[in-house]
Amino acid sequence: MNQQWNTGTYDTDMAFVSQYGESLIELLKPLPGERILDWGCGTGDLAAAIAGYGAAVTGIDASPEMIAAARSKHPELAFILADGQDYTADPPADAIFSNAALHWLKDAEGAAASIAASLRTGGRFIAEFGGQGNIASVISGLPAAFEAIGCADKLVLPWYFPGIAEYTTLLEQHGLTASLALCYDRPTTLAGGEQGFGRWLNTFADGILSVLTPPQREEVLAFLEKELKHRLFSDGVWVMDYRRIRVSATKR
Repeated sequence: MNQQWNTGTYDTDMAFVSQYGESLIELLKPLPGERILDWGCGTGDLAAAIAGYGAAVTGIDASPEMIAAARSKHPELAFILADGQDYTADPPADAIFSNAALHWLKDAEGAAASIAASLRTGGRFIAEFGGQGNIASVISGLPAAFEAIGCADKLVLPWYFPGIAEYTTLLEQHGLTASLALCYDRPTTLAGGEQGFGRWLNTFADGILSVLTPPQREEVLAFLEKELKHRLFSDGVWVMDYRRIRVSATKR
C-alpha cells in the first residue's frame, strides 16, 4: 500500500484538518522559547501557528510530499522527514503537539515510545486523532466494495482508531500520565458539494485504492457513494462521521 499526498488538493479541499487543529493549540498553550515538536506536521500550517507564539517549532512527517510543501510554505521553520513510529528528538522537547496524524501510525507502541523518548521529564503531549468508531461508515463499507469487484483479498486498512481506555493505558505504559482524555463525535462537513466524498476518499484512502486499476478504483468509489449517500449526504453536502480522541498528558 502506497499512500501518496497531493498537497495542493489537501490544503484546499481538506482545509478543515488545520482549522480543527487550531483549538488544539489553545490546549497546548505554547510559550516563547519553548522547544515544540509537531508530530505529523503535514504541510506545516499548524507548526507555523505555534511558532507565532514565540516557540521554536520543528515539524516531522513521514511523507516527502508533505515535508516539501511545508518547507516551501514556511521556510523559516525546521521540518524533518521522519517516521513518528521510530524517531527520537535530541535534545528532548518541552512539548509535543499532534493533530490528525496518530491514526496513521499503526505501530502505536512504537509511536508512544518515540513520543515519550522525545519529551523532557515534565514535558507535555497534546494530541487529537481518530478514535474508535471514526469513519465507521467507510470502515464497514470498504470490504463490501472490494468484494463487489472481486478484490476482497487486496483490502488493507491503514488506520489505528483506539478506544480511550486502550490509548491512555498505552501512554501510561510509556511514562505519560493523561490529565485529559476524551472521545467525542465530530461530524465533519466536506467541501466540494456532490463531489466531496469522492475527493475525500481519493485523498485519505489513496493508499487503499492504489492496489486497484483505475476502472476498479472508480467502481469502488461509485459503490461507496451509493451505499453511504443516504447516511452521509444531505442538503447538498457530505458530512463524514468523524469521532476523535483528544488527550493531554505529561511525561513522568
